[in-house]
Amino acid sequence: MSKVFPNATAALNGLLHDNMTIAAGGFGLCGIPENLIAALRDSGVKGLTIVGNNAGVDGFGMGVLLTTRQVKKVLASYVGENKEFERQVLSGELELELIPQGTLAERLRAGGAGIPGFYTRTGFGTKLTEGKETKVFDDTEYVLENGIEAEVSLVKAWKGDKSGNLIYRKTSRNFNPMIATCGKICVAEVEQLVEVGELDPDQIHTPGIFVNRIIQGEKYEKRIEFRTVQGADPNKKTSSPVRDLMAKRAAQELRDGYYVNLGIGIPTLVANYIPEGIHVTLQSENGLLGIGPFPTEDKIDADLINAGKQTITERPGSAYFSSADSFGQIRGGHIDLAILGAFEVTDSGDIANWMIPGKMIKGPGGAMDLVAGVKRVVAVLEHTSKDGSPKILKKCTLPITGLGVVNLIITDLCVFEVKQGGGLVLTEIHSDATVDDIRAKTGAPFEVALKK
Repeated sequence: MSKVFPNATAALNGLLHDNMTIAAGGFGLCGIPENLIAALRDSGVKGLTIVGNNAGVDGFGMGVLLTTRQVKKVLASYVGENKEFERQVLSGELELELIPQGTLAERLRAGGAGIPGFYTRTGFGTKLTEGKETKVFDDTEYVLENGIEAEVSLVKAWKGDKSGNLIYRKTSRNFNPMIATCGKICVAEVEQLVEVGELDPDQIHTPGIFVNRIIQGEKYEKRIEFRTVQGADPNKKTSSPVRDLMAKRAAQELRDGYYVNLGIGIPTLVANYIPEGIHVTLQSENGLLGIGPFPTEDKIDADLINAGKQTITERPGSAYFSSADSFGQIRGGHIDLAILGAFEVTDSGDIANWMIPGKMIKGPGGAMDLVAGVKRVVAVLEHTSKDGSPKILKKCTLPITGLGVVNLIITDLCVFEVKQGGGLVLTEIHSDATVDDIRAKTGAPFEVALKK
């Protein structure tokens, strides 16, 4: 039988029913199956459980299914900028299972590979893994995670042939390869559909064995969440003289030859202050090694974004890969340094940076994987909250991202080293604050060993 269908509605015909599980590819709005999502919405099926990195934005991507109340549960790593998603979760209208991004990618890969479960360090000791089975390997605790299978998976590729072979383009690969494998039935849409034999077998990312139905999309809007160009302020609320100071200090932790992951927010500013003579390779967890500067207006590419959904460029020697491969780099200890924002940090190196209960749900994204896998973690944050309460504490009051993982804390007042085994050492003051001022604003004791 031919795998080729004339349009998205025809391709989904006979596959959909209420209360089913559907997985959809994409990261933010990059690489999402626009035509299939529209057809899914128009079908009117309800009570859906949808699986994917996130649910798009208000009114676009998988977010359209939330507006029409077709979804009862979401499995995702990030709520992000979707206000309706966040509102439905906080009001109890929608069930949400948040999953660390790397764990989600691996659970999807495992589900498609017939692997019922696997152990990972990511998320151990956090709210997201409460009640899950744990096991110790080489004196380190790991959490058991189950593979994910879907009844139908929807993916988007750049090119495909009539036998179902797929090629993705740049960072639009992200979650699509794993989601293509995890569905009992996979429906793919492509920008270009060619005859069998026209694609170079060496360039195939998803072999046709995983794809049951395929269409050429009628049109693609390919929205960009954060259109960012050279000369513009990419951080808006993030950038300020004080935060620039913190980013500049964090950049001093870079070493020649490092592979580095920069978190969303203040850490993205670090790229502006890489010391002269230092070559580092920036990794973006959505599938790029070798992030370049922001593009000029004429070089904007909707298929090339960073983890903050900003438009970027690639550097010579860069590489693209799936989200599963990305987090293999992270969990496998191949990333030398991660610089992350934080809500709270403790004197034992615990960090909280993904949720404020009852107020904000952004999701763990890739942070839980990063703090569990990279060689060194730097936390960058303002020393106190707006009400003056300390953010550096003996114990976090917010849900934990990782236990005992932070090596260095940089605030708008000073720098703390976190001793192995716990305890803070004040090493630098880059403000007008005195040691006594810092003690008054810090919720944990510390030693003083100021560097000259």
